Amino acid sequence: MRHTARTAATAAAVALLAAAVGGCSNGGGKTTASPSPTPSATGPKAGASPSGSPAAGAVSVQVRSGRLGTILVDGQGRTLYLFVADKGRTSTCYGDCAKAWPPLLVTGTPQAGDGVRRELLGTTTRRDGTKEVTYNGHPLYYFIGDRHPGDIHGQGSNDSGAKWWVLDPSGKEITKPAPTGSPGAGTGSATPGS
Repeated sequence: MRHTARTAATAAAVALLAAAVGGCSNGGGKTTASPSPTPSATGPKAGASPSGSPAAGAVSVQVRSGRLGTILVDGQGRTLYLFVADKGRTSTCYGDCAKAWPPLLVTGTPQAGDGVRRELLGTTTRRDGTKEVTYNGHPLYYFIGDRHPGDIHGQGSNDSGAKWWVLDPSGKEITKPAPTGSPGAGTGSATPGS
């Protein structure tokens, strides 16, 4: 009986959280669709994948080749982005912004995979005291609409007051739009799956 009550209470809490996260404005009048249960509503925890499940080993930044060229990804192949509104190493993405664009967090030292320049990899301290991974001075983020490794749905999005771009291994933003009509292609809006 207690187990059933605890399960019901957990289900109710998940439903309330999903309702609270229901949508984020992308700055262009569109609203982000309710996120799937996969990504965490508050962003991944340090050493965790975007789904919030623990990642194997340390947090690493790697490279992946695809439709936009060679870009930065995490250890599971999930695309990483920079936010143009961030100046220097300081993140400006909090609240609803961080729900749609969870920061890549770490508790220790981020690891550089093959093709990643170790000297460009670092961290910055967020307002809540967590450490966010940086590359070439840019805080790194996921996009909640990227549900699979290789997805680039966030590329070119104008959300939370500025653009979001993938980065190349030199730490520079890639500003070309994602190809449309192919799996994982972004549309330039922050609406997942469009």
